[in-house]
Amino acid sequence: MYPLGFTNAERAALAAEEPVRHRLRQLSGWLDYAVELGCSGLLLGPIFAAETHGYDTVDHFEIDPRLGDQEDFGDLVAEAARRGLRIVLDGVFNHVGRSFPAFRAALAGGPGSPAARWFRRDAAGGGYATFEGHHRLVALDHEEPEVLDYVAQVMTYWLDRGAAGWRLDAAYAVPASFWSKVLPRVRESHPGAWFLGELIHGDYAAYASDSGLDSVTQYELWKAIWSSLNDRNFFELAWALDRHNQVLDGVTPQTFVGNHDVTRLASQLTDERHFGHALAVLFTVGGIPSVYYGDEQAFRGVKEQRAGGDDAIRPAFPAAPAELPPGGWPAYRLHQRLIGLRRRHPWLVRARTVVQHLTNEAIAFRAAADDAGILVLLNAGVDPFRFPVDVTGLTVAGTPDPGARPGDPALVPAHSWVILGS
Repeated sequence: MYPLGFTNAERAALAAEEPVRHRLRQLSGWLDYAVELGCSGLLLGPIFAAETHGYDTVDHFEIDPRLGDQEDFGDLVAEAARRGLRIVLDGVFNHVGRSFPAFRAALAGGPGSPAARWFRRDAAGGGYATFEGHHRLVALDHEEPEVLDYVAQVMTYWLDRGAAGWRLDAAYAVPASFWSKVLPRVRESHPGAWFLGELIHGDYAAYASDSGLDSVTQYELWKAIWSSLNDRNFFELAWALDRHNQVLDGVTPQTFVGNHDVTRLASQLTDERHFGHALAVLFTVGGIPSVYYGDEQAFRGVKEQRAGGDDAIRPAFPAAPAELPPGGWPAYRLHQRLIGLRRRHPWLVRARTVVQHLTNEAIAFRAAADDAGILVLLNAGVDPFRFPVDVTGLTVAGTPDPGARPGDPALVPAHSWVILGS
């Protein structure tokens, strides 16, 4: 969930004289909705004091006044815990906003000042380095001991206040050795905390091993899911599933078909009939699956490379679930059924997949672990397809229509899918 968007917060920081907005409390009214969906945790986007979108942090120890205060955060944690939901926070520790106090001190004191050591220099331009060319995002120097101390203090502070873990934004831009020093210090007082790193490219398992992260974002699989459906090319998905097995050998990744940085699945797919295919993959392969708020209602939204280009994928939600548009509830119920299937097969978090049949428009793969398994059949073609696979002893565990019980479980209708289990 991206709280600033979800609660329709102001686009920029409040003026000092403005009263605190207590919007975090709006989230409590949606916790039952998340539980009923089948979720076990809430992964929040940035909630700390920032200049605009939250990824330009200015104070990691304070809740953004657009969202509330420490008391509001405590109330959210308590309400979530009462329902068995854990809260994971978004830690932006690669860069800060230009109003960050240490950066303002660095500008005032010059490059030789103690504060200036907190920030990387741009060797080419001579000034301070920024994150991927964004002037408002100043890159921290992760070789500086005071930066390491600061990040460890921030993490511990919020874990002490009830958070269960951290998503580490832009982890791929931070040396793995930095996290390998920070995380053991934090785990001394919070051994059960969970740490997820945002990785887009590179060797996921190696970075996780070198850094000590518990999980990493699985962008390779995300791309292959929607791209293979759009191109009618399940060979791409098969290749990605094999890669996914290799990743699982080293780390349990966070899997997804949508997040706050990408075009929504319902808009990404060129054929809306394949929405369920993507979910069937997400909820049957190994890893830790997540749902981006609104995707469970088949929200649409296209990310654009411009100022404000994320607005469409980070929308406000109404005051209560009853106020959601009626057209999205079939997608919600489909999510419920597939999440329910996964929770009935908890071994799926460790599952490896083996492709048993493959054409451009049809794929059958078995997901298995701990002597248990399921068979997933996806047909993206315009005609029914009978998969030449052994289904002896298997029964239908999931289809787009919960009431459908096909006489031949290996015969999948056009643009449809079936999950078989023993």
